[in-house]
Amino acid sequence: MGTWMNVVLVILLIYFVATKMLPTKGVEHITPDELKEKLKQTKDRQFIDVRTPAEYRARNIRQFKNIPLHQLADQLHELDREKETIVICQSGMRSNQAAKILAKNGFKRVVNVRGGMNAWNG
Repeated sequence: MGTWMNVVLVILLIYFVATKMLPTKGVEHITPDELKEKLKQTKDRQFIDVRTPAEYRARNIRQFKNIPLHQLADQLHELDREKETIVICQSGMRSNQAAKILAKNGFKRVVNVRGGMNAWNG
């Protein structure tokens, strides 16, 4: 019985990790090079960096507003659901979670930067 329980737990763990890493439906994923193009035209766009304040202070992209992931749900009222919302983090994992939160809360155009600040060379 113990072996079956271990197998079930491993399967559940794999499922949990896989679903966290899969792209979110309705969310566009772009490269840092594609982000450079979007930064040239900021009208009707908002840029959100979901890293911690310390990470943001250490290195950031000027157009991005820092709203740490754990505070995002409480600050949705400060954002425009109609604007294209571009999210970034350090590696792309937290911004993917942020993109899911935004999409589930009625944001029409959500964009996640793949690779995050680790991939940014701007």
